[in-house]
Amino acid sequence: METQVTGSVEDTQPCEEVQKCLQPLFLTQKKLEAVRDLMAINMERGLKAEPDRPSSLKMLPTFVRSTPNGTESGEFLVLDLGGAKFRIVYVILDGSRGVKMDNEVYDIPEEIMIGTGQKLFDHVAECLGRFLEQRNLKHKMFPLGFTFSFPCQQSQLDKSVLISWTKGFRCSGVEGQDVVQLLKEAIRRQEDYNVDVIAIVNDTVGTMMSCGYKDHSCEVGFIVDTGTNVCYMEEMGNVESVEGDEGKMCINMEWGALGDDGTLKDIETEYDQKVDQASHSPGKQRFDKMISGMYMGEIVRQILIKLANKGLWFGGKMPSKLLGEDAIQSKDVSEIVNDDSGLEKAKTFLTSLGLNPTKEDCSLLKRVCSVVTTRSANLCAAGLAAVANQIKNNHHDPMGRITVGVDGSVYKANPKFVEHLNQTLKMLAPDCQIKFLVSEDGNGIGTAIVTAVAQRLADQRQLINKILEPFMMTKAKLEEVQKRMRNEMEVGLHKRTQPKAVVKMLPTFVRATPNGTERGEFLALDLGGTNFRVLYTYVGIKNEGGIQMKSKTFALSNEIIQGTGEELFDYIVDCITKFQQENNLQGKRLPLGFTFSFPCKQNSLDQGILISWTKGFSASGCVGEDVVRLLMEAAVRRQNSDFYVTALVNDTVGTMMSCGYDDPACEVGLIVGTGTNACYMEEMKNVELLEGEDGLMCINMEWGAFGDNGCLNDITTSYDQDVDDHSMNPKKQRYEKMISGMYLGEIVRKVLIKLTQEKVLFGGKISKKLNTSGLFPTKFLSSIESDSLGLLQVRAILTELGLKCTCDDTVLVKEVCTTVSKRAAQLCASGIAAVVEKIRENRGLDHLKITVGVDGTLYKLHPHFSGVVKKYVQILAPACEVTFRLSEDGSGKGAALITAVACRVTGAEPLPA
Repeated sequence: METQVTGSVEDTQPCEEVQKCLQPLFLTQKKLEAVRDLMAINMERGLKAEPDRPSSLKMLPTFVRSTPNGTESGEFLVLDLGGAKFRIVYVILDGSRGVKMDNEVYDIPEEIMIGTGQKLFDHVAECLGRFLEQRNLKHKMFPLGFTFSFPCQQSQLDKSVLISWTKGFRCSGVEGQDVVQLLKEAIRRQEDYNVDVIAIVNDTVGTMMSCGYKDHSCEVGFIVDTGTNVCYMEEMGNVESVEGDEGKMCINMEWGALGDDGTLKDIETEYDQKVDQASHSPGKQRFDKMISGMYMGEIVRQILIKLANKGLWFGGKMPSKLLGEDAIQSKDVSEIVNDDSGLEKAKTFLTSLGLNPTKEDCSLLKRVCSVVTTRSANLCAAGLAAVANQIKNNHHDPMGRITVGVDGSVYKANPKFVEHLNQTLKMLAPDCQIKFLVSEDGNGIGTAIVTAVAQRLADQRQLINKILEPFMMTKAKLEEVQKRMRNEMEVGLHKRTQPKAVVKMLPTFVRATPNGTERGEFLALDLGGTNFRVLYTYVGIKNEGGIQMKSKTFALSNEIIQGTGEELFDYIVDCITKFQQENNLQGKRLPLGFTFSFPCKQNSLDQGILISWTKGFSASGCVGEDVVRLLMEAAVRRQNSDFYVTALVNDTVGTMMSCGYDDPACEVGLIVGTGTNACYMEEMKNVELLEGEDGLMCINMEWGAFGDNGCLNDITTSYDQDVDDHSMNPKKQRYEKMISGMYLGEIVRKVLIKLTQEKVLFGGKISKKLNTSGLFPTKFLSSIESDSLGLLQVRAILTELGLKCTCDDTVLVKEVCTTVSKRAAQLCASGIAAVVEKIRENRGLDHLKITVGVDGTLYKLHPHFSGVVKKYVQILAPACEVTFRLSEDGSGKGAALITAVACRVTGAEPLPA
């Protein structure tokens, strides 16, 4: 036997016939769970742009995107229009000091209710002027919130089109029109006061917001009064009818219409059907008619009629005064179900009708009222359980903590309703902790708070735009960057100007890219940090396996990298020897490509003078020396004659060459990782530093220093300047510091601190971690901007940084990350556009088809960086068809290929493949 969810049992048990009459109103747990699930299904359908079948819930976006954070303050007006009387409210919000208000009610004469729309709104505007004049407020400019309690289709916070009049209104020229605009026009016609209509608000939303001012976790509004409805804050990603997927949107469910498609028929009773047929809207608002105060008394009356007809009440004679509709009101029901005074209230009620009730008559009336109240509370609980579960799932909160702002006479005046609501909610949403907060004047204070939040967000948006504007790169700005990069390239290529060039344009002595005929066995050494690699590469026929590689990584201790040069290179040669032994390579004299990722001046393909150590290296006796010679001298000392260096390789060149093996059109290399650089194949005739005019030469641009001469000062923000000032190399690598992974996280951190100082983020509280340099790495940007991870990932990262954040905070942090990373990608695109356009012009082509080989964690791992680079290269270099190809181990495979190409070009004989 299934458990029935019932109210309290009276001392006088109803007889079996009475029980039969009341039985249809008792809802089992299974039936209530079905209502909960039906509500959830219709919520999901209502949020979709194209559901599998129509929803009975409208799930209307209200364009309220944020709840109060407690900082809202100021003076506001509220116009509350929803019946034959309307109210004007003057509200003063004063943060922690609370709310002050003054209001006045005005009549709407019947001739205006059925006249023209212009007359209605002129009457309202005239009363508004009178209200302000009486309080000496006409000289002030007020934001106004408009509560308009008629069916509307809202498309913006301040735009709402009336669908149809109800409640006796028939004003012409209003249906199908934006009521906010009609109100604004009427205010303008008054000409003697200034009011700005900021928001049009549903009363349920007002309830949520008025409670949210006291409890910032309140994200649900619930009204159970003459009618019933719910609104709640939904994730934007679930609201398909509105563009955008960041943040939240308050959804007006219009849940009274649940079951209008017939899906509640199995719990509808004959009493509900009679009430529905006698209503002004048969077949509509079926859920509302089982719950709300407008119908609760009428359901009780229908039950009493049946009981009387069956001779079970008043001896089978229905009191004549109970034969008319509205004989029993919701307030009567609320009084009669009271535990302590209910029977006395029942007797008083029946006596007021001129009756002489027995104790049994009073008990039965109380019983009926209790059953109707309990069913109403249980159905509300089923609906709220669906909403609570949705919010819990959205938040991924295992505790399911939810605050519901509530208003309405049924909730406020009927303690038994509240008791049953709470009991049933615990049963239907056991994983949620639901707290109710009673609203104080949702239509007045709540609407003022909606307006205040909108005003706060508008002010904050203005400030946010001002802070982020310097990062915005227009096409004209990017074209100017492209032009300046091109100019600096020319400076670096000319012999006379090269010594002072910031973009060094260094010849690499790589004169060709792979053509597919390369064969043989090669070694590679990749040294760029405290771990280095030794690689063996077998280059065979492309379609018979192509390139095969083996590698091993070795660690360098601090003692070695900070000792002598001899100790460093002796250790490296010992590791090469060990690798050769492990792979049976002894006795083979193999050519070796040496990737050396430290600043060098290269005089030939196999020679490079170390300019300075970086990355913590300080081995003595190396700076100013040829690092290839140092390596080969160590090989002699360690008696290893099984390799010889044919090429000293830059990692950017290696990237280009590794991609060039598979794509002969690859003539540009790009690295965007911790740092950034580019290389490309230049016409020898343009390389004035070297003799000869025939053929090509790969140029290592060292473009990270672009802007070191001040040519990028006009696009450098104060945040870039701050990052540069606190870097290890102030005034150096200015372009790199706006683009690469080493610096983007730090730029974002500086912007977040500024926004927090302005009290736009994190309630104005900067955590110790956020204030610490280096604790917002660029990998955070990749996670935060990931489309698949959503705002939960943002919240997790911010929590890790010791920050308490709201949904609005997470959305703004993501916007800041996106803004900074987009600028980086756009600037990178300007540089690449300059390079490919130069190649096109070098060759006198109208159209160039070319491939860029790319490597680097920022380009590879950031969710949008590569897409932005591609998009803007296309915009800035429309005559070039540019393909971007990801490199596979540019430092290793690329070094081996440079060696192989060198052997091919020079005719040197590597070991045959």
